[in-house]
Amino acid sequence: MSIPEHSAWRAAIVSVSCHHGNTDQIAQAMAEPLQAELLVPEDVGPETLASCQLVGFGSGVYFGRHHRRLRNLVDSLSALPPRVFLFSTAGLPFLAPLYHASLRHRISRQGCEIVGEFSCRGWDSVGPLVLFGGLNRSRPNERDRRKATDFALRLYEQETTR
Repeated sequence: MSIPEHSAWRAAIVSVSCHHGNTDQIAQAMAEPLQAELLVPEDVGPETLASCQLVGFGSGVYFGRHHRRLRNLVDSLSALPPRVFLFSTAGLPFLAPLYHASLRHRISRQGCEIVGEFSCRGWDSVGPLVLFGGLNRSRPNERDRRKATDFALRLYEQETTR
């Protein structure tokens, strides 16, 4: 489903995907329906996100939280857009409320509203898991990407009808 271009709409997704491209797949699935620019933390300067109505921050989960590059970026920005969403890929996505807590706290402390959170399974081969081929080797799959797209569509509808 394609969304008609909204004249004042600007969105961005800032993500980190290091090992298997899990988070890149999810970020791309969300970017199209949101008409969002895909960025990595190193592409984001003080003014990069200033005109965005919505920004997504996401990464794989590393030692129970979002990637350090993403956390450091959020800490370094003097102002964030007022509306933000979080996402992640993880070996055990049902723990997303815990995984997202650190980044959620950093963003909330800047006065931003977190309008949604998304997490799905991703191929996790960190540490001893590599000996067994990891968890969720075939994830994210097409169903996970469709769920990410549906999540983004709901966000777009919610944000553009406010």
